[in-house]
Amino acid sequence: MTFDVHDSEAVELHRRNHRLDPHVIRKFRNSLLRKFEADDSALSHLPETMNVQLHSLSVKHRMDSALDGATRLLLQTSTSHVIECVILRIASGRSTICVSSQVGCAAACDFCATGKLGIAKNLAVREILDQVVLGGQILTNEGRRLDNIVFMGMGEPFHNSRAVTDAIRKLTDRDLFARSPASILVSTVGIPEKMTEFAETLPGVNLALSLHSADSEKRRTLIPLESKHPLKDLHEAIRQVNQLQGRPLMIEYLMLDGVNDSHDAANQLIRWVQGLNIRFNLIPFNAIEDAPHLMCSPREAIDRFAQQLREAGYQTTVRYSLGADIAAACGQLARTLQPVQDQQNSIASAD
Repeated sequence: MTFDVHDSEAVELHRRNHRLDPHVIRKFRNSLLRKFEADDSALSHLPETMNVQLHSLSVKHRMDSALDGATRLLLQTSTSHVIECVILRIASGRSTICVSSQVGCAAACDFCATGKLGIAKNLAVREILDQVVLGGQILTNEGRRLDNIVFMGMGEPFHNSRAVTDAIRKLTDRDLFARSPASILVSTVGIPEKMTEFAETLPGVNLALSLHSADSEKRRTLIPLESKHPLKDLHEAIRQVNQLQGRPLMIEYLMLDGVNDSHDAANQLIRWVQGLNIRFNLIPFNAIEDAPHLMCSPREAIDRFAQQLREAGYQTTVRYSLGADIAAACGQLARTLQPVQDQQNSIASAD
């Protein structure tokens, strides 16, 4: 009988059946889930009679940026769908893995390539976790360590909230991955009740809201979910999250030329966040073919916007995304949703 490495009950049952010392299982888990050692090294701690399934995903293609420290992984599920995971090697020496929570995305944001795909399915907990394992193994093989995990890949995490929450519970479980909650960030386009529910359940995990405009009508053109979850509800959700977490929530703001980067837009944003404990992360837009009408704000406009927020007293950073040359930057992740065998021609031609 094969069992999933992330299924604690199944692992314990097999341990008892094989009359193994619990220390053997701890060594195995430490090897795979904490040190991210190679499969053979992890399996060497177990008897050959134990039939353990280490991975629920397979790496179908890997693309490494020629410009910076980004790697884009195309991963196949057992149902032959393809998802994407990105490894970011920051110049400071830190490493981050950006994981997906869905195949495609139903949020349909105008600026996001993944949103143009629609939604095929939610990912299972084991599929979310295996992105971390596979990415971690690549980093370990390079002599690097994994510092941060961000849920900013394909999908809206709170459209798959149960699996995302369960995956993070396992990531922070001291008997499994033993990650610090502070090293994990979940980014959402804004589902108020899920934001507060998540903060109650996992208060130590960081949250980020993709806002992109404090003008309701303008935001609706960028993020259709604004119609269902308007700005006033998001404001209240952030207030509640602040009370639950006691630290700033990150506001992500995509810089779009002539759309949301004006002096007035910054003032409107400053008025909207009054009374909230937040910090800003401005994101230069990465162009996608499906949104030719959107362009990135000029660098000087981004700098002016950032300075205006700082002068209002808000911590503000500008995120310059890695992996733009391999379509691995923010908003660029997209694969068609048919089985991977039907995608390989397009992958090959892209190379």
